[in-house]
Amino acid sequence: MIDRIAASKIEQLAATFKSVAVTGPRQSGKTTLAKSLFPEKAYLSLENPDVRRFALEDPRGFLSRYQSGAIFDEVQRAPELFSYLQEILDDSPEPGRFILTGSNNFLLQQNISQTLAGRVAILNLLPFSTEELYSEVSNVPDENQLIFKGLYPPIYEPGIPPEDWFPNYLRTYIDRDVRQIKNITDLIVFERFIRLLAGRNGQELNLTSLAVDTGVDTKTIQSWIGILESSFIIYLLRPHYKNFNKTLIKRPKVYFYDTGLVCSLLGISNVEQLPLHPLRGALFESLVVTELVKQRTNAGKPVNLYYWRDKTGHEVDIIIDNGLSLVPVEIKAGKTVNNEFFGNIAYWNKLSGATKGYIAYAGNQIEERSNGITVLNWFELLKRGV
Repeated sequence: MIDRIAASKIEQLAATFKSVAVTGPRQSGKTTLAKSLFPEKAYLSLENPDVRRFALEDPRGFLSRYQSGAIFDEVQRAPELFSYLQEILDDSPEPGRFILTGSNNFLLQQNISQTLAGRVAILNLLPFSTEELYSEVSNVPDENQLIFKGLYPPIYEPGIPPEDWFPNYLRTYIDRDVRQIKNITDLIVFERFIRLLAGRNGQELNLTSLAVDTGVDTKTIQSWIGILESSFIIYLLRPHYKNFNKTLIKRPKVYFYDTGLVCSLLGISNVEQLPLHPLRGALFESLVVTELVKQRTNAGKPVNLYYWRDKTGHEVDIIIDNGLSLVPVEIKAGKTVNNEFFGNIAYWNKLSGATKGYIAYAGNQIEERSNGITVLNWFELLKRGV
């Protein structure tokens, strides 16, 4: 079993909060991690029809069986339990009594905010990070292999080929998770929407363009974007809010959490197709952005990442907002450093007054420039924990 960085944070939360909720996409390893961290607790999956029926029809009787606590998997499938859990948690000072997991963040967060606010700590568990997979490896992992395979656990344990796993994952996600949130009648149109969105990975989110290409209205597209975001399929990178320039772009950029899923949606069937693929740059950027997101979620920290772009075409891929300082990061898929890498960060630093920045690229050369900009490999950037 591959060690998960989030394990220590979950144990810390379970020692102080009465309950812990671990959310994340389907098949990200939530159940495996919860079982390994709390082996003494009974495990119940609310996906099981018999278990769910008992929980829904007799919640008091169901919970009375687990006085010492339990792991309730896919707990959003039985929302009626939350009110009864509140009563139990309020009557007991014991920390870490119940561990809740769910792959539907919208439904889980909705129920927690209504009944268990202040009693439950929430941590998002995403698929493997490169740090988890390559912590013992001294050389830089091959980015093309990572982009094609993605980082979902079943691709590595037990090792299902991505070309077999992702189509089945997509079908399961649409048939089960999407129906839970909203009863979409035409799943074929919804699947077409996801494939169209995959072609826009790393771009600004244009609802009107998506609506025209999908054949539905913009309100429907907005609703579907919310579904994908709440079920951890996509991540919306918001523009930085500080107004260094009055002509800023205000739409978010859309990234899929997993590049392997994007490759599958785009019809990329083997890794040899990637080097010359027109979307390789966007896929590489998506890999780095989501790895930066994982660093923060695994530590239980807020995601302090943004992007910046003005209407004249100047853009910085990532702005890390550390409160008292802003750190710009440019992501480049090339392996050779050239002067074009530096223009946008230099322009942004002049506007903002920042004195440093990073260029994360696919090459291995490290350069410390006199203007405060550091050029380094993308994996080295992650290891530095900027």
